Amino acid sequence: MFHYTVETTKSVEEAAKKLEESLKEKQFGVLWKFDVKGTLESKDLDYEYPFLVLEVCNPKAAKEVLTTNQMVGYMLPCKMVVYQDDKDGKTKIGMPKPTELMKMVGDETIYETAKDIENKLIEAIEQSK
Repeated sequence: MFHYTVETTKSVEEAAKKLEESLKEKQFGVLWKFDVKGTLESKDLDYEYPFLVLEVCNPKAAKEVLTTNQMVGYMLPCKMVVYQDDKDGKTKIGMPKPTELMKMVGDETIYETAKDIENKLIEAIEQSK
């Protein structure tokens, strides 16, 4: 599966706040928090479900992978989502797996770094449930 997604009983806002705290503990900064629902509504487009996209980065890891292969820049920063599922109404926290994204780059030398990043992001997600 290309993604890692969990369910939580928290609201979207509560889960996003907890995720941001967990990411900070793991030296990941949130560069941008995109409110999809709010943006669509500002354009007079109705969208029923809260959906947040967080762009996150660990500067040291980003420098390491970019120094090895600049094509990784197409995948940066890491994206994480917190949203209310339109099928069951439950809050979900997830991300595309860095290891899966790096397969598209085709450079095995960055796999271990991608795996380390993925593990840290999974830990942050698990702490946010």
